[in-house]
Amino acid sequence: MPQGEPAPMDLSRLLLPAAVRVVGHMTSKKRLFHDIGDVAAQAYGLNAAAVVDGLQERESLGPTGVGHGIALPHARIDEVDRIAAIFFRLERPLDYDSVDRLPVDLVFALFAPRDSGVEHLKALALVSRTMRDTGVVTKLRANTDPAKLHAILTESRAPQAA
Repeated sequence: MPQGEPAPMDLSRLLLPAAVRVVGHMTSKKRLFHDIGDVAAQAYGLNAAAVVDGLQERESLGPTGVGHGIALPHARIDEVDRIAAIFFRLERPLDYDSVDRLPVDLVFALFAPRDSGVEHLKALALVSRTMRDTGVVTKLRANTDPAKLHAILTESRAPQAA
């Protein structure tokens, strides 16, 4: 790879093992965002309130429930210095106001620096492609071990055009 060229976008660089959780009962989208904020604080040292505010602000523009039980909440946040991700597998699906009206059980949250520009979009495209892969989604739904979920999400895949 030529010097100065950024490394290819890779989920293993975005998602720490400590940011993958299996969650039992979730009562609301607001509660989900608060739990994501707590994990963002623990795993990445982010301000939990800033994360929640960013997610709610983005959600007010339109639901991030993309269908098929999957939500991709995301936000640009001032204090983030690199793109970071959090993954939750919900044991009981949550009503999320998704585009297809189905409840959500897989939540992949993404945070980017406010000025991240195209890198944020590349990360969102990578997450979206990963979560559209029915083989990956089937494996995620069949596992409850966070380490195994992290391995499924970060295993190397052949790069595809966005």
